[in-house]
Amino acid sequence: MMKFRFRRQGNDPQRDKIKQELFAFNKTVEHGFPHQPSALNFDPQLQLMAIGSKSGAVKIYGAPGVEFTGLHKDTAAVTQIHFLQGQVRQNHFLTSRVTVLLLLRSCDLLCVGTEGGGVHFLDLPCLSLRENQSLLLDQVMQSMPEDYRCGKSLGPVESLQEHPQLPGKILIGYSRGLVVLWDLSSRNAEHLFLGKQQLESLVWERSGSSFISSHSDGGYSVWAVASGNPYTHQPVSSTIPYGPFPCKAINKILWRTTRSGCPVVVYSGGMPRASYGDRHCVSIQQDKQHVTLDFTSRVIDFFTVHTTDPEHEYDDPSALVVLLEEELVVIDLLTPGWPSIPPPYLAPLHSSAITTSCHIDRVPAKLWDRLAIAGKSQGTHSPHRLSSSLSWPICGGKNLAPPPKQQDLLLTGHEDGTVRFWDVSGVALTPVYKLSTAHVFHTDCDLNDDPLDPRNDPDTQQEEEEWPPFRKVGCFDPYSDDPRLGIQKISLCKYSCRLVVAGTAGQVIVLGLSDERSDHMIDVSTVDLLQDLEGFTWKGHDRLEARANPTPFPPGFQPLVLVQALPPASVTAVTLHAEWNMVAFGTSHGFGLFDYHRRSVVLARYTLTSAAISIQSFRRIRKSRVSGKKRPLTTPTSKVQEANAALADQEEVAPVQRRIEPRSADDSLSGVVRCLCFADTYLRDGTHHGPTLWAGTNSGSVYAYALEVPGVCVGSGRVLGEGSVEAVLGKEIQLMHRAPVVSIAVLDGRGKPLPEPYQASLDLATAPDMSNTHSVLIASEEQLKVFSLPKVSAKTKFKLTAHEGCRVRRVAMVTMYSTAQEDYCENTLVCLTNLGDLHLFTVPALRPQVRYECIRKEDISGIASCVFTKSGQGFYLISPSEYERFSMSAKVTTEPLCSVQLDRPLESQSRLIYHTHTGIQKIGKKRTREPFGLSSPLLSSPLDSPLSMADISLDTTGDLTVEDVRDYLATVDEAENNLRNITEEEAHSPGILIN
Repeated sequence: MMKFRFRRQGNDPQRDKIKQELFAFNKTVEHGFPHQPSALNFDPQLQLMAIGSKSGAVKIYGAPGVEFTGLHKDTAAVTQIHFLQGQVRQNHFLTSRVTVLLLLRSCDLLCVGTEGGGVHFLDLPCLSLRENQSLLLDQVMQSMPEDYRCGKSLGPVESLQEHPQLPGKILIGYSRGLVVLWDLSSRNAEHLFLGKQQLESLVWERSGSSFISSHSDGGYSVWAVASGNPYTHQPVSSTIPYGPFPCKAINKILWRTTRSGCPVVVYSGGMPRASYGDRHCVSIQQDKQHVTLDFTSRVIDFFTVHTTDPEHEYDDPSALVVLLEEELVVIDLLTPGWPSIPPPYLAPLHSSAITTSCHIDRVPAKLWDRLAIAGKSQGTHSPHRLSSSLSWPICGGKNLAPPPKQQDLLLTGHEDGTVRFWDVSGVALTPVYKLSTAHVFHTDCDLNDDPLDPRNDPDTQQEEEEWPPFRKVGCFDPYSDDPRLGIQKISLCKYSCRLVVAGTAGQVIVLGLSDERSDHMIDVSTVDLLQDLEGFTWKGHDRLEARANPTPFPPGFQPLVLVQALPPASVTAVTLHAEWNMVAFGTSHGFGLFDYHRRSVVLARYTLTSAAISIQSFRRIRKSRVSGKKRPLTTPTSKVQEANAALADQEEVAPVQRRIEPRSADDSLSGVVRCLCFADTYLRDGTHHGPTLWAGTNSGSVYAYALEVPGVCVGSGRVLGEGSVEAVLGKEIQLMHRAPVVSIAVLDGRGKPLPEPYQASLDLATAPDMSNTHSVLIASEEQLKVFSLPKVSAKTKFKLTAHEGCRVRRVAMVTMYSTAQEDYCENTLVCLTNLGDLHLFTVPALRPQVRYECIRKEDISGIASCVFTKSGQGFYLISPSEYERFSMSAKVTTEPLCSVQLDRPLESQSRLIYHTHTGIQKIGKKRTREPFGLSSPLLSSPLDSPLSMADISLDTTGDLTVEDVRDYLATVDEAENNLRNITEEEAHSPGILIN
């Protein structure tokens, strides 16, 4: 009898329409701080700030939610940015020969200073060079007195400044120290200031009667501008603030007048070379007030927000904005003490290196409010910390995006043992709360036992009677007290306010949310995963020692119990079921189950094979001795083998797929636990359901345990009485090809993912179907497979091997909502591969729906950091300090939607710039223009491939593994040949250059 092994289905127009209503891929916004910033500028009229980076990116920020992003097609550092007055457009000069730019207030002329000492003039907006108007070095030399020439070159042009009261007159400062007051109309040097110290920068005093120059010796000078003698040999005054010992150069200086009569002087550098030459500082002086802001990263540039209206007599600065290499700091200049202003965006995600992340959607209002209160108390608990009431000074544009319908959190774990909670409900990523786990343990850098003591706050550390008067400012801190504190996995129950944080040294901390400060002891329990296994010797780091005395904890998440895994290896998987009071965790040696309510160890199972033990111990124990004490490997059940074999016989390998070769079990990493899952399902038989725990390993093994939890209803309606929790091995599955298990999810009788703990009992989600057969979806690196329960018989599978070398890296279940029907949605399985592609499948049929190119295959850290949301969005790191946000849903997106009102002096008609992720529209001339020169990779075209969207997040971020590196190094030419080419127009969305 003839069998049809394949059924090639044609296109279904109805299904294609549904796909268009469900799926659409967009890269919508970038969260965090720009990587390697290189330029800064501020438009006081538009109240917009622009930041350029070394990669050629240009980002413009205004009020929270007002963001514009552009990217040069060629990677070239943006060295300077200048706003044309009243226009959202910048001039970028990327050549190294240009040293300084000056845009005149009239916006019709650009002055360009060069390394050779020449000054050239360009007409705007056409950027055409004015012929025979350039000021060359020879012309300046002729105006100098003979005794000043001395045969020395004047050097490059270091500064150009326009006279604040007399348009058309500019100051030209040369590196040697000469400053020339040049009249553009007469092309004549009106005055020469014969400085003798190497020049760094110039700034005018508001009235134009004097200017200030900063120098390489760490000093600054005030020069009077008077008519009469064309030469000035000496300044009115010279000051070396941190002298008399040799000091570093003052790179930039600002002089702002105030109504009080005492100017505010701001300058960078100038530190004593021998003592503090390595400090990154900006100093603020006004009369007797003097503060030296001490940063942890290099100062790129800074500006003040002040009055620019010519009718005002004084500058009256309100804020100082400092762009650093790793963060943005804003100082309130109106409040006594000059406190810092918390930024509503541009938060330094990488204040300590990010090690893991977790997304929580639809956060209950009660939890949100409690976290917000705890976060605010962290900024005010110290009596020495200054607080600012000044609103955010960069407030240009208008945010047109509607208020978010739900509140979402992004939790990031860091190398220093902190967990940071970020508000990702909208475009602006805002810090909400920070949890530190370092206070649970003794570390080498302990100051004292009280984390609330002001001496433990780096932002308030200031030595009394110290000169210079340093003040630590900013939150970027790349150093960790102990590398074992690093956070590896996070799990949060938003309904019970229970949080589990797992770290590098095998520590698993269960925390509860409290609104009050508490002083208490921390319960410590140890779980020996190897159970005194013979032949194994741990040669890694020691465990962290918990504090033995009562420890004070501030309001917020406070530790309830510390579970220490032995050996103290890094935790690779963790899951929490707050309704059962259970937490499960896994390492490279095995997995454990802990009842944190009864403080009891329920289960400890090692997953190391004999071969893995011998590999890890061969240096200290002979192989013969190890092999003599091998424990027999547990073989898969005969039913599973028969099911796998039967399914393999029923299907032939499709022409676009490759056969998967079995992997060797003799691998030192074979025991790594990759995923854990709690589920209320049928495991023992088809009539009684109950709590279960599932664990998947790197060697393709899946362990399923039936749990007897007191107080939890089982299948027959019987509720177990009091007692301890018990775990019994129900099933043990071994995948034929031993591919690492990436994710496990149990589906109910309707093929839907099970709800989260408390969702069904609190009527927040539809109760799962317990009347029909359940199934379990196991995603390995090689394929997706669905087994029926409780027989564990294979139902369907999909091999993700259409491209050579394609392996699953991240998996999540999401829910996709239709744009056409409010009440229609689909559960979708999303897979991210090592090639950076997103594949979306139906559940439980595993039918491919769409495929999108999301991350470059070379970006292995970006792939490893990807985390999905339950509504079809995702985040991944595009740099150590930035998350790229994307959406796979046609309905659910988070994107900038803002406007900027423009009044251009060179045009008679004002315009409204209207920005979304699909481009920029100009309302006023009733047309939309495709920009040129800049492009922004915000949109990407879909390719034929799988579905996207699911209900439960099966896996989030993880560590960079050996497999990730192997994927990058492996040859993927065949995969590239199979990928669909995307045109340049499709790959890049409209940019931000407005003409």
